[in-house]
Amino acid sequence: MLYPGKEEIMHKKALGILVLTIAVSLSFAACKQRSEGAGGAARKSVNWKMAGAYSTTTPIVGDSGPLWSKKLEDVSGGRLRIKYFDPGKLVPVLEIFDSVSKGAVDAGWTSAGYWIGKLPAAALFSAVPFGPGALEYMAWIYEGGGLDLWQEIYAENNIWVTPCVIIPPEASGWFREPIENVDQLRGMKIRFFGLGGKVMQKLGASVQLLAAGDIFPALERGVLDATEFSMPSIDERYGFHKIAKHYYFPGWHQQASILELIINLERWNELSSQDQELIQICCKDAIIRGLTLGEVQQ
Repeated sequence: MLYPGKEEIMHKKALGILVLTIAVSLSFAACKQRSEGAGGAARKSVNWKMAGAYSTTTPIVGDSGPLWSKKLEDVSGGRLRIKYFDPGKLVPVLEIFDSVSKGAVDAGWTSAGYWIGKLPAAALFSAVPFGPGALEYMAWIYEGGGLDLWQEIYAENNIWVTPCVIIPPEASGWFREPIENVDQLRGMKIRFFGLGGKVMQKLGASVQLLAAGDIFPALERGVLDATEFSMPSIDERYGFHKIAKHYYFPGWHQQASILELIINLERWNELSSQDQELIQICCKDAIIRGLTLGEVQQ
């Protein structure tokens, strides 16, 4: 027997899947149309470097970067080549924003929560504690003025930005000791991301923001007592469970998490409007992959 409200939940999920399926079809059709339309006048070729915040071996958040690059190259007929580089290969993760802003790096594949120290408003565009799920978040971004505000903030730093992956809810984190009440968080050394980190600070925790590859060594050396990073299938790849044995659900701090594509604003403005559109269409395709694959892997 269905419990009250389950029919409505199932209906909403089915509707969401239908919308995503239609969006995939439209994205591919639009990409094909743009590619075929490029055969007339000669268009500028691009060979850029993109600094990644996530290893290409990391499911969804990392492997989506090179997949997006390949899709863009394919639909542009090989003209738009933006090569993805693993964390630290071009610049350290926490320096990606400044490097793209200055033009030292063409583009970045990262998340806005990393910039909370220098640009506090940016964190609003990565995840909101107790906040919207993925579909509601996307509705605000694309139809509620969120993207316009996001791009306005970044333009002041000589950067163009768009969402390029969204993943389902994360878990609450990995802890060395069982957590039975919030008083245990006082003084705890924990890696926490974005606005969720601000909440943990209010509860008395000593919060650090580390790039993904730096978390396990910090746990191993005792620099951290606990950490959060992502959803279970992603966290597993980093081995946090080998040191911090206590894992808590559900996650409250990131009901949906957005990854961003950032491009130096001057380089972005040099592109034709058609090529700018291709980049955005391929990002929407990557968003659909992140949502659907994330649900499967969860």
